[in-house]
Amino acid sequence: MSINFDFRDLETFLAVKELESFHLAAERLGMSQSGVTRRIKKLEDFLDTALFDRSTRRVRPTLAAKRLEPRAQAMLEEAVEAARAIRDESVAHEHQRMAIITVATVPTFVPGVLGRALSAFRGEGFNTRVRILDANANEVTEHVMEGEADFGICSISISRSGEVFETLFDDPMVATLPVGHPLAARDVVTWNDLADEALMLPARATGNRLLIDDAMATQDRSPRWTFEINRSTTMLHLVAEGLGVAVLPRTIVAHHPDARIAWRPIVEPEVSRPIGLVTRPNQTSRSAATRLKELIRKTSEDYTRHG
Repeated sequence: MSINFDFRDLETFLAVKELESFHLAAERLGMSQSGVTRRIKKLEDFLDTALFDRSTRRVRPTLAAKRLEPRAQAMLEEAVEAARAIRDESVAHEHQRMAIITVATVPTFVPGVLGRALSAFRGEGFNTRVRILDANANEVTEHVMEGEADFGICSISISRSGEVFETLFDDPMVATLPVGHPLAARDVVTWNDLADEALMLPARATGNRLLIDDAMATQDRSPRWTFEINRSTTMLHLVAEGLGVAVLPRTIVAHHPDARIAWRPIVEPEVSRPIGLVTRPNQTSRSAATRLKELIRKTSEDYTRHG
């Protein structure tokens, strides 16, 4: 089916429908009354049905007009939103390029790293809008490599190659415990200590799980998982309910507000995942994005020293 009407035709239709007058619709839209008539006629020809019953006293919408109204409104609203998105993402002019920085990040890095960097960024007077795409590590890399984000913050992904990864700090694995658990009385926990616990581990084939499996394979008494869980938030809820001990990166646990949860470093061996900035090869950064990355580096140094 060939579409031979445009958004202006739909705007004209909605004005006539609301005002029940071709004359008043023409005044509102800044058109001639004959122009309004032509646009309504075009829609009626396309739909092969009358939209209004006309008389000398008033214009009455037909059943077809009542059915068309919500669809016309939806099409116009979608067109407006699409136009806004295109203007935001366009790189045709420098002032548009400076309008938005898009950062892809794993959500757990927001309170410890990104949130603090953004506060400093705003404090320096930058009014640049910032779009945050929160996703898992593999998705963060996808967003960056596909050009949907200026840069990303994540652990090393395993789904894509070719990205530029700049390490900011190492994020150690810790034992996440219910408050009052016997292991919470210790300063550190070993992997062997976890052998008798109801252990919660992240899903297989994730970067965190590969690191954990390698560490457990070196133990005399290799721990075995009781719960295998995709989302760290679910693991934290179960730990808070006293259902077991979770092995999670420190950044996930350190800023968790639940007072029912404690964490202790795991040693023998210590295992960490690298956290860093992900960019595209040979990418040229804009000044605002460059400054935000500099502040993220500084925030990461502070986070490493003080947590």
